[in-house]
Amino acid sequence: MYVITVLFSIKPAYLYKFLPEMLTNAATSLKQEPGCLQFDVCQSTENTNQVYLYEVYQHQHAFDDHLNSVHFLSFNETTKNWIEDKQISSYIQLK
Repeated sequence: MYVITVLFSIKPAYLYKFLPEMLTNAATSLKQEPGCLQFDVCQSTENTNQVYLYEVYQHQHAFDDHLNSVHFLSFNETTKNWIEDKQISSYIQLK
């Protein structure tokens, strides 16, 4: 399994727009991408402008497919100016 975590810091004025876009992106990923096994969207209880993603893919190629999907490219274009910071990490599952 290939795991991606993303920590977003969202500009406060855009949080109300970002959250529904993010939730739609996650739901579409799970519905349309066979290699996307889990896509959790979480919001910090201490700093509501922080949004954390936990994504699980069958393998790295499935994640690459996600990055090239029409719905992700649209999400990325729509939200790019709403984001103050984005930290992405990738992991492989140990057995």
